[in-house]
Amino acid sequence: MRIVFISTPIGFLGSGKGGGVELTLNSLVSGLLSLGHSVEVIAPINSKLLKSNEKAKLYFVEGEDQISWQHQNYNSPASIPDNSLIAGMLEKGLEIAKQADVLLNMSYDWLPIWMTLNVEVPIAHIISMGSESLVINNIISKVYNKYPYNFAFHSKIQANDYPFIKEPIIVGNGFKLDNYSFQESIKGPLAWVGRVAPEKGLEDAVYVANELGEKLNVWGVIEDETYASKIEQSFPRGTINWMGFLSTNELQKELGKCRVLLNTPKWNEAYGNVVVEALACGVPVVAYKRGGPSEIIQHGQTGYLADPDDKKNLLSYVKIIEKIKRNNCKEWVEKNASTDIFANKVVNWLNKVIKEYK
Repeated sequence: MRIVFISTPIGFLGSGKGGGVELTLNSLVSGLLSLGHSVEVIAPINSKLLKSNEKAKLYFVEGEDQISWQHQNYNSPASIPDNSLIAGMLEKGLEIAKQADVLLNMSYDWLPIWMTLNVEVPIAHIISMGSESLVINNIISKVYNKYPYNFAFHSKIQANDYPFIKEPIIVGNGFKLDNYSFQESIKGPLAWVGRVAPEKGLEDAVYVANELGEKLNVWGVIEDETYASKIEQSFPRGTINWMGFLSTNELQKELGKCRVLLNTPKWNEAYGNVVVEALACGVPVVAYKRGGPSEIIQHGQTGYLADPDDKKNLLSYVKIIEKIKRNNCKEWVEKNASTDIFANKVVNWLNKVIKEYK
């Protein structure tokens, strides 16, 4: 199969601005290449794929980033900036996809979904968020009525945000397990990984660290400086160790030394990539029971699920985290979230999409 990807229009690949979509794209490209498929990626200028994905052809497009829907009102209209990056990537993708089997859109945005109704090229969409926009919900519903197989989701809970999709296709996610080293660090520090933005709930993890009299290692792009500063000023100085954004290889070395990952989103995460990355290193996770992580974490086996937004409940589970066997964490990832498992699910789905057009 010849598959053409459209990347996220929020930051170049490798910048960290695209959040989990960057990791998902690289993982899927890796899995598809290992299965013998041909892969091309349309991405913002300065993008880089992982070295292991060098066989994939990369095309660059210049333009203005989209504003993430996480930072817009649910009822906001779809907007396209002048010299739009998403429009440029879509134009390039459609041109190349005329000679390919399918165009695979990784962006959560209105334009590529709307375009599905207006071209003969099969366009498949991996939806990376829950319901964040009324206008996107409406266009997904409209396209679904004509092409019921053209959308895939990372988790059942995420798909539930789109009740008009009667039989959602769930593909999960996958990770190149060679990139993660198992570590037996049961006495290590506390960890938190993600974009530093209000919907990620970092303050609740800092609360836990402060109650324990410990420091919290925080990895990720500081997307909202005001939010980060407000948290820092709300707790004793030095409670947060700002570790910055690291590549997968560097992150897993440091994350693996930690005894637990805290996952504290205030919204429904579609999947929870950082949860699986921690488990792949043998690090158990304590997370709020909402969104994708509540499907990933096996309560009492690979971590604990706390009542949503209940910081004291979160703290109580961190105190007993040594009960979790770190081998259980690694084994779950090997059985459920490798790149090959993920890629096979996606290939089976794409075959359904392509058949709709014949």
